[in-house]
Amino acid sequence: MKLPLQITSRNVSLSESAEQSIREKAAKLDQFCDQIMGCRVLVESPHRHQQRGNQYNVRLDITVPGSEIVIKREENEDLYVAIRDAFDAAQRKVKEHSAKMKDVKGAESIPLVDQAPDIDMDQAS
Repeated sequence: MKLPLQITSRNVSLSESAEQSIREKAAKLDQFCDQIMGCRVLVESPHRHQQRGNQYNVRLDITVPGSEIVIKREENEDLYVAIRDAFDAAQRKVKEHSAKMKDVKGAESIPLVDQAPDIDMDQAS
């Protein structure tokens, strides 16, 4: 990653182990695409449900050349499961993006017009 990882939390305080887990999973994304410019992670607990307990949302904004990959997963009661699910989805999307970019680069190297060698008409007769 070219820019440092940004971790933000809303309505929840992240433990050191949760932040460490996020950092490790974000570093692992670089294995799948070396062109990641930056990654922003937002962990939030939007509501305090009496019957369901705390719910956690994890949102990832991954910046790659030419686009931005946004991952927003469903709420989960376990913070670590929410983090894992978000980064698993991000891993799939980053692999997809990387493969698409390789296909585009490969298409550029294929000539669109088959060029025949120049034949001098005087020598052909």
